[in-house]
Amino acid sequence: MVEYKCFECNKKISPDYLRKKVRCPYCGSKILFKPRAGITKVKAV
Repeated sequence: MVEYKCFECNKKISPDYLRKKVRCPYCGSKILFKPRAGITKVKAV
């Protein structure tokens, strides 16, 4: 399941809500993003 967050208030937004509108239900912002997983560093040999 894809999880989105609001750029302004940083709250999680359910995918069900995003099917209807592309706005944050909490603050009304139109800027949403998908948080990335932790960065894995690979050491060159």
